[in-house]
Amino acid sequence: MLSMSHSLAKAHCCRHQQAARAAYRSPATAVRAMATSDSQKSTVSTELRNAGPEPKKFTVGSGQLASVAAASFPFLARLGSGGFASGYKSGLVSDDGKYGVATIGGRRVAESSKVGTFKRPVKPIELYEFQGCPFCRKVREAISILDLDVTVYPTPKGGKVWRPKAVELGGKAQFPFLVDQNTGKQMYESDAIIKYLFTEYGDGQVPLALRLGFATTLTCGLALAPRAGAGTRASPSKQPAEPLVLWGYELSPFVVLVKEKLSELELPYKQITCSRGSPKRQELLDKRGHFQVPYLEDPNTGVYLFESAAIVKYLQDTYAV
Repeated sequence: MLSMSHSLAKAHCCRHQQAARAAYRSPATAVRAMATSDSQKSTVSTELRNAGPEPKKFTVGSGQLASVAAASFPFLARLGSGGFASGYKSGLVSDDGKYGVATIGGRRVAESSKVGTFKRPVKPIELYEFQGCPFCRKVREAISILDLDVTVYPTPKGGKVWRPKAVELGGKAQFPFLVDQNTGKQMYESDAIIKYLFTEYGDGQVPLALRLGFATTLTCGLALAPRAGAGTRASPSKQPAEPLVLWGYELSPFVVLVKEKLSELELPYKQITCSRGSPKRQELLDKRGHFQVPYLEDPNTGVYLFESAAIVKYLQDTYAV
């Protein structure tokens, strides 16, 4: 009798899990559902216009110096982790007009990596996280090293949009929380997520900076400390019909300032990761005639912007309430 009861309970549990998976909707669909109705759908223009200033390399916006300096601290605390794609290399080649980090006497500094040989996910990986979390930072560094594109659903403390969705999917408010629709994986625990990502979408070798256990977590926390919790707590906002698109990578202090605002406002976005050595740097150069990050596209309003100060102001003016 006990064995039969156990079997029935197990069968019921399996049916429940199968039903949950069948009922799963990508949060991108949920974004549209929240922002639209059956009677009135948003129209998204495919032609974007520039709503900000022209990009200026190595220029700090007015009033940004202290913030940029604080956001640059991770370069020291984390020894550059999250800035360079796996297998990064650089060298001087003839200047043929393609992307280069600099030009010297008719030659450009070309960058490359081995990420082009790695498996890429067909469906976007979904990451629930918030900017001031050291465990989340570890995963963000791994994503930058692997040059993976992900859809980010910010879950700052006090958030009422994506935190409840994460709890609905996984059963607890613990972050980071990763959902990979390509393999059916749903995962907590930063170390487990990092190992999974390097096994599934890399060469299986987790870099030393990400496998030092407590030392990794401690230095990630120290890296975030100068920003004093920016992006950790939610502010009231209105949700976009479609996720925004942000080009950037973890080690850029200018990208960090934009991601803090996105996290604070709980704005979902697709991150096009373009670490040093990423082939996607050439894609942005071809697309806009410049490579500079952060670069934001908002399909909801039909605009794009360079320059972190302009992007942060745009997000505040457009989505804060």
